[in-house]
Amino acid sequence: MSARAFWIEAPETGALRDAPLAVPGPGEVLVETHFSGISRGTEALVWRGRVPESQYAAMRAPFQSGEFPFPVKYGYAAVGQVTAGEAMLLGRLVFALHPHQTAFVVPAAAAVPLPSGVPPQRAVLAANMETAVNALWDAAPRIGDRISVIGAGTVGCLVARLAAALPGTDVTLIDVDATRAAIADALGCRFASPGAAPEDQDIVIHASGHPAGLETALRLAGMEAMVLEMSWYGNRPVTVPLGEAFHSRRLTLQSSQVGMVSPARRARRSHRDRLATALDLLRDPAYDRLITGESRFEELPETMARLAAAGAGVLTHRIRYPAAEEGV
Repeated sequence: MSARAFWIEAPETGALRDAPLAVPGPGEVLVETHFSGISRGTEALVWRGRVPESQYAAMRAPFQSGEFPFPVKYGYAAVGQVTAGEAMLLGRLVFALHPHQTAFVVPAAAAVPLPSGVPPQRAVLAANMETAVNALWDAAPRIGDRISVIGAGTVGCLVARLAAALPGTDVTLIDVDATRAAIADALGCRFASPGAAPEDQDIVIHASGHPAGLETALRLAGMEAMVLEMSWYGNRPVTVPLGEAFHSRRLTLQSSQVGMVSPARRARRSHRDRLATALDLLRDPAYDRLITGESRFEELPETMARLAAAGAGVLTHRIRYPAAEEGV
């Protein structure tokens, strides 16, 4: 058996390659991919070769092939149907943290069934939702908190929606792109530009990927508030303005990264538990607003180049596979 997989072969150069498939053994499943999602921020950094050498191990995707910087088969948002292997999963639609590939064999434990009410088209958001869940575990918001989320990309929007669901919270989604106001409204939160954003916030979550956004986050944080840094800058140096009121307001600047379960839940939740929670949260149809485009698997090299160069308007881009078109 064989499949086709997307590889990044050199800076800003992608190609589709043949991928041999083994017959699934005990405890394994064969998944025919229906959809995958492009996590534009992280995958654009990989596409450009901007993963720092010091982070090669930390940035490795669960079923990645090849080594950074190139060639590498990268990605972590695949949804498909189990067509062989463990009997309890046969015929089930599942999510797996696998690169873009038409079919793949993974341990059954790595294929998480989609809950009822979560369509496979929406389930491509699961990896980003897992990141958002981890961030909220790190931030630990309370009832009635004033929360600002800077950066209305996919992860920022997911965080804002989750935070807005807490009773009494006042959540503002902040972005330089004024067109994101309509998405903020659909997600149940307010919208503001950086210059008009509310100050004296209890929690500020930064997910813009731009150093200027972190500067805004520190400005908006109230006395003894937390600034949670979710952005990953690759190999770009970042200047953090820790003068001015940073010390007098006794601010906390904390990182959040999905590679490990938040310390707040690590003793009681596994990675699989967290992913299952993320999938369950995707029953909410409001998240369909975060899928801003779709293209076919065969177009992936050209699609990745276009998305990496794109500016405003792109959140999550969905890839449709032949198996979805054939109704396998």
